[in-house]
Amino acid sequence: MINNAEIFESAYLLNGVGGARKVSNVEVSEWTPADGLLWLDCNLTEPSAQVWVEEESGTSRTIVDILLAGETRPRLISEGDGLAIILRGINMNPGAVPDDMVSVRIWLERTRIITSHRRLLLSIDDLRESLEHGNGPRTVGEFLITIVALLSERIGTAVENIEDLIASVEENVTTGDTGDLRSSLSVVRRQAAAIRRYLAPQRDALDRLVRSSTSFVTDAELRLLREEGDSLTRHLEDLDLAREQALVAQEELMNRFAQEQNSRMYLLSVVAAIFLPLTFITGLFGMNVAGLPGTENPNGFVYSALIMVACGIALAIYFRWKKWI
Repeated sequence: MINNAEIFESAYLLNGVGGARKVSNVEVSEWTPADGLLWLDCNLTEPSAQVWVEEESGTSRTIVDILLAGETRPRLISEGDGLAIILRGINMNPGAVPDDMVSVRIWLERTRIITSHRRLLLSIDDLRESLEHGNGPRTVGEFLITIVALLSERIGTAVENIEDLIASVEENVTTGDTGDLRSSLSVVRRQAAAIRRYLAPQRDALDRLVRSSTSFVTDAELRLLREEGDSLTRHLEDLDLAREQALVAQEELMNRFAQEQNSRMYLLSVVAAIFLPLTFITGLFGMNVAGLPGTENPNGFVYSALIMVACGIALAIYFRWKKWI
């Protein structure tokens, strides 16, 4: 017999008061709706879990395809008396970047919940831990509210990190190293765009869920889901503001870069203007033609050098008087 861990990441029978107990493969196969609310979490990296979803889950082909799908955008699908919803969460796995969001697929029935994912999702672990400590969800609606809230909490943390990074860049935009700041802004804009890409359809999916008529989600639970949708809307607004702030910071950084270039070019132009007449003098006296003054005078070089020094000092004083340097 296949071990539970090889099919299900979690297999719990909820007791209706916030707790749950683990169930075996045999109990899952013998389970009936009269036994209570069953939650099965499938790790799709295990071939046996894929086989169970496809052959033994008892769902339609459409729902099987949703549960086994690869990376996909958040959306809501209603079929019969059940709901399938695809959500995205922040990737908190070691070595991962936040904008590489992890998807979780959820099939909801009145007395059964199936979730599937291909990568570790800490929100699922938190949900499992809350059930083991007796303070988890009691109903299907509370299960959905809990997982949405856990996902939203980590999304909020990622958004706050983006805002903090932008604030740090804005503080250093006039003094920091332009290369490092440009790299930081690129990271911020990429993360904000990637997270927003999935948050917008996730909010729309929750809005559709709130407006849908679902018998196993109460009106009170729908109101809580609406609040979670409002929370996602706030995160979207914060991301939009962060992107605008990043654009403003990038413009200021480019202006600073252009100003530094102009200052360097201006300095080079002043130096070139000072040395231009000196170059003319050296070129004039460097011609190999007869009749040049001073060629027979042993102090000719000294006189030429004094003339060039005097010209350079005079030009520097003139530029200073005109406030060009």
